Order: sequence, then C-alpha cells, then structure tokens
Amino acid sequence: MSIAFFMAHSGIDQAQLPPDFVTQVSNYQEQLQQFIESTEKDTQVQWQYQVPELGEGGSCSLFDQLSATPYDLAARLGGPTAGNLQLLQQVTALVKFYQQHSGSQWFGVYKKIDQKIDQTDTGLDGNAVLVKLAYFGAASRAEFPLTPEFAAISNNSTVGISGKGRIINNVSAYLATGGEYYTCDPKVQAEACLPILAADGRVLGIIDSEAFTQNIFTGAELALLVAVATSLSTILS
Repeated sequence: MSIAFFMAHSGIDQAQLPPDFVTQVSNYQEQLQQFIESTEKDTQVQWQYQVPELGEGGSCSLFDQLSATPYDLAARLGGPTAGNLQLLQQVTALVKFYQQHSGSQWFGVYKKIDQKIDQTDTGLDGNAVLVKLAYFGAASRAEFPLTPEFAAISNNSTVGISGKGRIINNVSAYLATGGEYYTCDPKVQAEACLPILAADGRVLGIIDSEAFTQNIFTGAELALLVAVATSLSTILS
C-alpha cells in the first residue's frame, strides 16, 4: 500500500509531522521487507498463547490473572494450514522487527475476522472480531468484538470499526478529559492504534502499540508504526 493512500485514509494528523516523515516510513518499509524475506522461513510461530482471565461479562481483563486455558489461535483461524503458517511466520517476523526498532513495551497485530469460525464456540453471533495473531509484551486478551458497545471502551474496537487511527500520547491526560480507555496494564502511559487497510480502504485489521512513557508516538516512532501498518496490508490481503 502506498504511504500517501494510508495517510489520507487513516486519520493521522499530518500537521505536526516532520518534513522527512514519508522518507522515514519508506526506509522502514524497505528494511522490514528485507527482514521478513530473510527470516520468515525460520520463524517459530505460536499457535496458542496465554490470555488473562476476563472479568464479569467478559469486558475487562483481570490484570496479572492468567486463564488456565491458553487461547487456541489455530482453531480460530481454521486450523494449522500451510497458508496460516505462512501468515503467522510473516506477521511474527514483522513483530520481531518492530520490537528491535521501537521504544514501546507492548505490541500486537490483529486480524479482522468477519465471523467466529470455531464451531464448538456457542458465541457464534455473526459479529466481526479482531483476533491477535502475534505480539510481544505481557499477556493480553485475544479478541476484541467489533461492536459499538465494545468500541465505547476500547481503542482497538474503535479503530477496527472506523478505520481511523487513534494516538494517545498521554493516557492520564486523556482520561482526565473524559476519554474512555480499556486498561490492560496500568503501567501504560501512551498508546497508538492504527488500522491495516486494503487497497479499497476496507479494514483488514489493526496494530496496537503501548509504552510506559508519555509522548513516544511521534517522529521516527510513528513512522515505524506507519511502515508496519502499510506492510501488513499486503500480508493480510
């Protein structure tokens, strides 16, 4: 995906970006592509991962309380097929690249799935969900419902529905002004959530990055996020 298309459709405020921002994004795109091509086949993927216990009603994660049952990503994607393996290898390699170059403490890549496909799941309701494919950092919830109700408390769901990015460089100030925020880790001081867009503007998923310091998602750090989001457009298409 072109940088210009993403910037025009993602809702990022371009007024405060440095003059060389697009060049920074382009350079990260090239480095990222080279990294994925050179490491993809040797990248180990997680078909299952730990998740927190959910509170009453399933809306909030209970911090530092892990579920005894790991999340089965293979089942949610339709099985450990060759296609799913390649998808997860590419996404996992991308996450490793981001971790090496970013100052954030948590990062995840989520794919939009239009309907839950695990036929043993009694929660089949036709609602789309965001499913976490790969991440680094503390254990966190695996799925975010794409419903107006959940979007009222979740940046991930909001971005997944609207296709517009949301960057909060000071969580405390955001909350003080009445902003709704889904707290997974109380140490998080800044969050950037960007859409992954198809060539026609459809939302394919999102990326979510969290940091323990304020005002991190500017300049080169934001350019890195945009490079990741635009690179994932091809991977998830």
